Amino acid sequence: MRSNIIFTLKQSTTAIALVTAMALPSIASAQDDSRVIEEIVVTSTKRQTTLQDTPVAVSVIGQDVIEKANIHDIKDLGLMVPSLRVNQLQNSVNTNFIIRGFGNGANNAGIEPSVGVFIDGVYRSRSAARMGDLPKLERVEVLRGPQSTLFGKNASAGVVSVVTAKPSFEKEGYIDLGYGNHNSFQGKAYYTGGISDTVAVSLGGGFHQRDGYVETLAGIDPLNDRNRWNMRGQILFTPNDNTTVRVIGDYSTLDETCCAVTHFQTEGAAGAIYALGGQTSDANNPFARQAFQNKNSENTVDDYGFSLHIDHDFGNVALTSITATRKTDSFQNTDVDFSSALLLDHTQDIIDIKTFTQELRLESTGDNKIDWMVGGFYFNEDVSQDSELAYGDQLRPYMDILIGDATVLAGFEGLFGHAPGTFFAGDVSMQEAFTQDNESYSLYGTVDVHLTDRLTITGGLNYTKDKKTVTGSTINNDEFSNIDLTNDLTLFGVPLPTVMFGAAFLENTGLEATPANIAFIEGVAPGTSAAITAGVAAGIAALEPLQFQPQFLAFPNAVENGLSDDDKVTWNIRASFEVNDDLHLYTSVSTGFKSTSWNLSRDSRPFFDDAAALSAAGLLPGNYKVDSGRNFTTRFAGPENSTVYEIGLKARFDRGNLNVAIFDQTIEGFQSNTFLGTGFGLANAGEQSTKGIEFDATFRPVDSLTLTVAGIYLDPLYDSFVGGVDGITDLTGTKPSGIPSYAMSVSATYDHEFESGTTGFIRGDWQYESRVQTNEGISFVVGAEQPFRTISTVNISGGIQLENGLQFQVWARNLFDDTYITTTFPGVAQQGVISGYLNTPRMFGANIRKSF
Repeated sequence: MRSNIIFTLKQSTTAIALVTAMALPSIASAQDDSRVIEEIVVTSTKRQTTLQDTPVAVSVIGQDVIEKANIHDIKDLGLMVPSLRVNQLQNSVNTNFIIRGFGNGANNAGIEPSVGVFIDGVYRSRSAARMGDLPKLERVEVLRGPQSTLFGKNASAGVVSVVTAKPSFEKEGYIDLGYGNHNSFQGKAYYTGGISDTVAVSLGGGFHQRDGYVETLAGIDPLNDRNRWNMRGQILFTPNDNTTVRVIGDYSTLDETCCAVTHFQTEGAAGAIYALGGQTSDANNPFARQAFQNKNSENTVDDYGFSLHIDHDFGNVALTSITATRKTDSFQNTDVDFSSALLLDHTQDIIDIKTFTQELRLESTGDNKIDWMVGGFYFNEDVSQDSELAYGDQLRPYMDILIGDATVLAGFEGLFGHAPGTFFAGDVSMQEAFTQDNESYSLYGTVDVHLTDRLTITGGLNYTKDKKTVTGSTINNDEFSNIDLTNDLTLFGVPLPTVMFGAAFLENTGLEATPANIAFIEGVAPGTSAAITAGVAAGIAALEPLQFQPQFLAFPNAVENGLSDDDKVTWNIRASFEVNDDLHLYTSVSTGFKSTSWNLSRDSRPFFDDAAALSAAGLLPGNYKVDSGRNFTTRFAGPENSTVYEIGLKARFDRGNLNVAIFDQTIEGFQSNTFLGTGFGLANAGEQSTKGIEFDATFRPVDSLTLTVAGIYLDPLYDSFVGGVDGITDLTGTKPSGIPSYAMSVSATYDHEFESGTTGFIRGDWQYESRVQTNEGISFVVGAEQPFRTISTVNISGGIQLENGLQFQVWARNLFDDTYITTTFPGVAQQGVISGYLNTPRMFGANIRKSF
């Protein structure tokens, strides 16, 4: 924690006082309890309370807003809640959640997210959940800061909790069809009703199909299309007034071509691609939404699960049990050189994830001086990942162009006894296999002590124990990458640089490199030997970057056991004070924890600290160098530990409400996962912190008009990150990428009721994020313009509903076609190339719905 935390809290207290002073006149006039703004019920603290009475930082997006704004995906929420950012990366369901600048978990199946996602209380360990798969939503709650004492699971940065509607005993439902640009066609239906006095059911499902909006200029299908189907059913059983049993089953599938990549810099290796006749997207016009690939991308996902929810009221104590099992099977196949050249044939990933969770919770009920809750959470997950990276037919000539001399690789082939043309040619690939078995449990509880009618002290504890067993192995027939280009490997007992010196000496002098000949040449032309030696060293150094698929060291082995076993006690303490019925103040300190994450990528390599022991055990592949850090990165990143200091207010008045939170949040050991060009580097930052202030307000000047505004200011910093994302660069004192200093969401909704009973609405919202760099771990050409991101997006919608339940709606998202980069990364095996992903362009359409 930074040393000026006390000063920050003093500033925060002053700010809260000023905001309170501004709000008090309106609050004071609201004592007649007439409320125009409808109260929002939330379950953020595992108790049903209103949003304004809940002393935690939480934002809520209700069903009405979700339907009127035509939100299809959880990632669409990332702009509606300024504290939350959601990035989609290289496939349809690879989504990264970030709250208050903290978050990870995408791009690597070994990393559990720092932001936990729960749907109806069931933990989703990976981000395959999509809004379109949930036919009857009630609300989405976004909780900021550590939540382990309430949710029992790793949630060091926050929680996204999605709540769907329970089946109703009254018959109701809808059928909804929509059509939009890019030939978008979607439909969904929902029905619920009672089949007896004690049993109600619901069934819903839908589909969404759309053409791709990124043109491919190599004759293949457009990219970034939609092809999704889903269904979800529930059974609600109420055998008596005290017991409720709810069974939920869901299945969703997708088969899409995702995701398009554009180039922001085409230097260095890009020239070799062009020399081969290949093409890439134009770095001078990166927002043209044009891409080059040799083959269609494949993204398929089957995601399904079942859960059993039991609630029983014993009188003064209520029991909740949630049992769930889930399975996610995904397949991805992509041309990852993102060009029309045949450098890499494909890279594919087959990932299967099975989870079982059990939560058991007891809590007090009724009006008590002391309220309490205790619970336990069990989690078991099996991850299986099989990946392959296959070389293309033009990789060998591509390498020859990069070297600048087609005879160099041929010479190495001769030196090491390989047939001409062997390196980088033929059926060359790297096949990887990883498994991860994760078992953890948590015991947690909270106590609310109501010291007075208006002052409550809350304390919470969580104990988590998490154990992972991980394996990794590869089959790698890249002969060149497996050659040691330094003294560690010898040719017929002679060190390779000596062999190369002899060949160069003979070529330049016509003499064998004997001591007598070397002495003779030095007498005639002093410095010749030194020049040849320097040339050999430079040649070796130039060739090492081409060894982008070095041999993998399988684990567990005699030195690396492939195990992590973590445990931690986390806690929170909070004081909340009701100044009056309409103004609540609170202050809290919370800690959070996330266990060790393993690097399940081809760049998972031993720690350099293990090099000597691995060498002594004879385990190191030939091209691993004990005397340097190359080939040594990280197998895993150790646990994250977070601490948050926060103060806030929640105020309501007769025509609106206001919520403010000021916080100072620190994560020690933040697990940074960054793409380095061939795989992912996973490392712990020493400390990352963020100070900030966030607010949201709702105001209804007249009954028919609702105005909302929400915003956040963030001041993020790497307090300590000595190795950086690449293990070399010191990022200490720098600002993490992708975190805007300012973000804001503003909306206006006008509702109108006609005399005929018909109702209508018009809605508009504006989402803004200030300018921010998109990746701190890549290098740009000197003087080049870096692809910073600034967001300014407008969405509109409008509709009418007739008395007979027929509804018509028109909508447009990203109305003015704001274009920006979501994230950037280094080109795959292309030094000097920088690529990235673009946002979704303008989408518009119309829907018709019949409710009954």
